[in-house]
Amino acid sequence: MSRGDCGCGCGGASRWPAAFVRPRFFAGQLLTEDDLSLLVDYLTGKSRLHNRMMSGPGVVCGLEVGCDPCGGGTVVVHPGHALDCLGNDIVLSCKEKVDVQALVRELRVSSLGVECGEPCDDDGGRRYGLYVRYEETPVDPVAPYATEEPCPAPGCVPSRVQEGFRFVVKCADTDDHRYNPVQRLLATVGDKDGYEPVRVLGQRFGLYVDAMSVAGAASARPIEFTADDAARYARSLEWLGQSGAGRVTSPQVAREMTEHVRALAAALARYDTHDPAGQERLRTEHRLGEVEPARQAIERACARLAETDPAQVWPDPAHRSLAVAVVAEARARVVTPDTGSPLEVRLLAQGTPVSNVLQAEFRSDLVRIREWLLGRLERTRGLGDCALRDDVRAAAIPQPLPAPEPDPAQRLTIAELDQIAGAAGNLTVYVRRFVADAACSTLNPPCPDCSDADVLLAHLELDGCDVRRVCSATREQVLPGGSAYGEWLPKLYQLRHLAQQVCCRPVPVHRPPSVPQDGPVRRPYVAGLLDDWPRTGLLEEMWHLLITPAPGETVPQPLHERVYTVPSEVTDSLHELSALRAQVHDLTAGMAALRAQLDTAREQVSQVREELPERLGDRLSELENAPPPAPSSGSSGSAGGSPSGSSGSSSSKQPARRTRSTSGRKPRSGGSDTPAGSEEPGESGESSGSSGSGGSSGSGGSSGSGRSGRSGGSAPGEPGESS
Repeated sequence: MSRGDCGCGCGGASRWPAAFVRPRFFAGQLLTEDDLSLLVDYLTGKSRLHNRMMSGPGVVCGLEVGCDPCGGGTVVVHPGHALDCLGNDIVLSCKEKVDVQALVRELRVSSLGVECGEPCDDDGGRRYGLYVRYEETPVDPVAPYATEEPCPAPGCVPSRVQEGFRFVVKCADTDDHRYNPVQRLLATVGDKDGYEPVRVLGQRFGLYVDAMSVAGAASARPIEFTADDAARYARSLEWLGQSGAGRVTSPQVAREMTEHVRALAAALARYDTHDPAGQERLRTEHRLGEVEPARQAIERACARLAETDPAQVWPDPAHRSLAVAVVAEARARVVTPDTGSPLEVRLLAQGTPVSNVLQAEFRSDLVRIREWLLGRLERTRGLGDCALRDDVRAAAIPQPLPAPEPDPAQRLTIAELDQIAGAAGNLTVYVRRFVADAACSTLNPPCPDCSDADVLLAHLELDGCDVRRVCSATREQVLPGGSAYGEWLPKLYQLRHLAQQVCCRPVPVHRPPSVPQDGPVRRPYVAGLLDDWPRTGLLEEMWHLLITPAPGETVPQPLHERVYTVPSEVTDSLHELSALRAQVHDLTAGMAALRAQLDTAREQVSQVREELPERLGDRLSELENAPPPAPSSGSSGSAGGSPSGSSGSSSSKQPARRTRSTSGRKPRSGGSDTPAGSEEPGESGESSGSSGSGGSSGSGGSSGSGRSGRSGGSAPGEPGESS
């Protein structure tokens, strides 16, 4: 029936052997037993293939099992037709009486060492399954004629194959051959407990993506304040004013208060994005009045919410982190208008606050979604979205950061916000593409495996040696369309209709919203951020239809996926890598602070350099314009190198003071220290002029004083001086 040669796959031809080969007859052909056997095998194989794939295993009709009227350990099986999972026809043409006790003994003999219940003579009920098994028996032996075969068959050879059956009992049920689409869906996306957190994170990002994109694109633009915002402002302000004071003890009241704080803070944040003239226009147009009472109401409400336990008020971690961010950002941005955080204010204005703690959580969530997608794609066979795996690998995600302490002074940058928004938009689309591909693939059931060809007829309950009860309701039944489709046939038409709208559409692509070039930015308020997020859309409807079991539908078998344990060395390395990332983050922050200090020092040095020449110039001008010292009243003395260094006829006390030693006094300008009464070559006293013949010096000073100064000339004949 099968050919042994393998094609090359050239020109679209198959590379594998053909499943069926039928003989071809022509005039003058020498027929052998191979040709005739090939014809029989071809017809039999095609018939079994149709039975196996189009009908499936189970009971077609009849084969009712009932108690023997005489009682005891026997049952009666009525005529009928069944198909096993190999496609063999099992036909009972007559009523059969089956000795169950003999089959139980046979089971124990054939399964030595397997405990199948108590012995026959003990008390207690035992349960077995009664099965029918297809069997072939060679019959009608015939002596063959002599041939030229070197090793002819000795004796007679069977000339017929009789198709029959036999009954067996087993302790356990056989495999359920019915196709369950949920089983295949969960095999692709993983257990529901593993997929549900990823779905929730994707749904939360869906509420934030557009708001983050608009905040980054319009960081210096006002957000439009509409009549809906004014109504929300008045309603939330009134509720907070009537909420009373004191500690909030009810989780329901705390949740409602948080939602009103978010609504009122969003309206105030929209108001703060306008300039003073625009704020005045809004107060007049919407009759807002003074907004200071609203800011005080938010401050009081945030103080009361800070005393509650977020884990008790918000059991879901995804909602809890959003609620904490609402309280933190409302207190930091609108209680006192924060003009230095344009991105945070515009995010709060859309009802989607992002604190520094929530930003770090968003980064970790993006890593988690991407790793989950890559892990599932590595285990998925027959993926229909061929570009999805490469798109996920190429997705750029921001670097994860350790969980920080709440700090309103840490602000987002446009680059960080755009990176988070772009990664969130792409990954949420990739998750929807993957789940849609997995849901659509469930509409194509795989070919069944057949490890056990026995067909269940009934379950038997024995008490001692007697059959007490027969139950045939749980056996497989061949239905229109085959047992593979039969169980979920009522869902098939709805799933086909949804598949046309989900599976065969163009691949979705994330596109950020457009922002106008000028004027206020029109953005809706994100309602229901803290409520239970509904599962809407065609994909969610298809998922719900597949997951929710119909009445009588079998429960999907539990998944037994391989658990990938991470070695301790890798875990330690990951912890070390996380610690290094935290240190790098701290070093980066320290470097930024040092750069800021260095820039400040450079500015100070530049300022000093600009001011220093002006100060020095003013000082030099002051010294040059200073008047000369007053001359002495005595007559001029001899300049011939007198040891005393004093004038002859001076009657003032000034010459007497000059006779004192000046060895400890520094020269007024760059001269050397010389003791009084000595004169080095090349030195001259201060004088306003010089004598041409070396006579007496003028009254501006005395020679030989050891003090050098500026001189208008020198007397000829002194050592070291030339005339």
